[in-house]
Amino acid sequence: MSGDFTPDQKRYLEGFVSGLSAARVAKVGCGKAGNLGEPTGPDAIHIKAQDRTIAAGGKLAEQEKFKRELHPFDAWPKLREQAAKNEAPKPADNFRWRYFGLFYVAPAQSSYMCRLRIANGILTHWQLEGLAEIAEKYAGPYSHVTTRANLQLREIEPKNATNVVEAIQDLGLCSRGSGADNIRNVTGAPTAGIDPQELLDTRPYAREWHHHILNDRSLYGLPRKFNVAFDGAGRIAVLEDTNDIGFQAVMVKDGFGVEPGIWFKLTLGGITGHKDFARDTGVIVKPSDATAVSDAIVRVFIENGNRTDRNKARLKYVLDAWGFDKFLTAVEEKLGRSLARVPAEALEPRPVFDRLAHIGVHPQKQDGLNWIGIVLPVGKMTAEQMRGIAKIARAHGDGDIRLTVWQNLLISGVPAGKVAQVETRIAALGLSTKATSVRAGLVACTGATGCRFAGAHTKENAEEIAQWCDARVALDTPVNIHLTGCHHSCAQHYIGDIGLIGARVAVNDDGDTVDGYHLFIGGGYGPDAAIGREIYRDVKAERAPKLVERMLKGYLAHRASADETFVAFAKRHEVDALKAMFNAEEVE
Repeated sequence: MSGDFTPDQKRYLEGFVSGLSAARVAKVGCGKAGNLGEPTGPDAIHIKAQDRTIAAGGKLAEQEKFKRELHPFDAWPKLREQAAKNEAPKPADNFRWRYFGLFYVAPAQSSYMCRLRIANGILTHWQLEGLAEIAEKYAGPYSHVTTRANLQLREIEPKNATNVVEAIQDLGLCSRGSGADNIRNVTGAPTAGIDPQELLDTRPYAREWHHHILNDRSLYGLPRKFNVAFDGAGRIAVLEDTNDIGFQAVMVKDGFGVEPGIWFKLTLGGITGHKDFARDTGVIVKPSDATAVSDAIVRVFIENGNRTDRNKARLKYVLDAWGFDKFLTAVEEKLGRSLARVPAEALEPRPVFDRLAHIGVHPQKQDGLNWIGIVLPVGKMTAEQMRGIAKIARAHGDGDIRLTVWQNLLISGVPAGKVAQVETRIAALGLSTKATSVRAGLVACTGATGCRFAGAHTKENAEEIAQWCDARVALDTPVNIHLTGCHHSCAQHYIGDIGLIGARVAVNDDGDTVDGYHLFIGGGYGPDAAIGREIYRDVKAERAPKLVERMLKGYLAHRASADETFVAFAKRHEVDALKAMFNAEEVE
């Protein structure tokens, strides 16, 4: 008889039975039900939001139906069954398994990618060494550092999906909630606790929020993904202004009705893939209250985010519809108290970023110790390199490995007398502690090699751009070049000095295409926050290195002074004027 039902009817019936089951559980004492069938338990906040959407005549997005039919955390036995059969997931399960950090990336690769959670991006030497072993045993023998100061393992056959998740947990790490409609990896300052200029060590606050998420199931299954970052005002940018919630450490002056000292400035709604930075709310938060405030913000979003249109389901769109005042009032109601507000003049200016502080040797606040930033070619390191870095950190540093949003890592706690030895050992791994002004700011997503959405092979093309330009352009200041494969903007192309987004470029009238890009110019972050403007369309990937060379040479030839940054130069000119300058440059 079940064969007589359409897929939608089957889905409805499964959801209906699931609801009856939940009500039955509540009735026997595992939850506190009000009316018969009233959703209870940790998932109730989401089910009620879905119910309100349906009652208002809305049609739930497909992913909302997947969550409603079978919650991913209740489906672990099903994932184990698929692993035992070496079976690839169907679309619904591919979505569900992302709750465990597993992304099936066919047709790019017939395998899973596993993304971890690493609070504040800091892990120990033995954890990195253990991940190298996992990569060699169950995955491709390498890892990628992400733009959320995180790690990904790739080329995991379905039969090894649960093996990888469990082995990661054996190391004291996890991948829970690192994909799908969840709060993603919590980023913080990579130099937290060691940075001479920081106002605040972000580690305890990132860690507290990290564990708060892990231990509260009601914080999973949001309308869409959610990002939170903590900036301690150190030398390396955390890009917290690209997050849904950004906490920025600030010094509050006396005389403004609040206790002077170090607070977090609260910013909301960053999503640069949708051309928006997190905006200042006027609210300041005691660092010890950051988790409580974050929890209230997320719960208001859970209750009011869009469950019908995935393209409008991020926090930004609630803020756009409501305005900040209404949203913050709802947060205060959820929190049970008022938030502190001060005018902009109550805050001391943030100490400046150093755009090269994530590369090379830099003195820590601890006398005689240094952090050393290692260049990873577009974020990739082999298992052998992972193991080698771990051994260096154990033997010559404090044992920590600190990942950055710039797709590289730092070894901290290196005594001055051991710096030369460490640099030699890093070089022996085929890596470097020195970078050109192009490579220091080179960011690339996975691209078409491992992502079905990408229009180009971003990591490979980024390497081609770097190799070509390094040999031909003598830059004396960092220029950030971001390559992202698709509209998801994982490499944040809109905030690069030069940003490239993958596109299929037609080569004939028969519809044949090749890898290519649309190019943007003048993006920035922090005090230079700006969304890049499109300057070129449909550029074949093979032409990209020469075109970027023209752009860099045009900047050097026409900047107002040696101190003018690329973003300032780009802002001074209209796009047509910039193109004229670049087109006039001679290249090989």
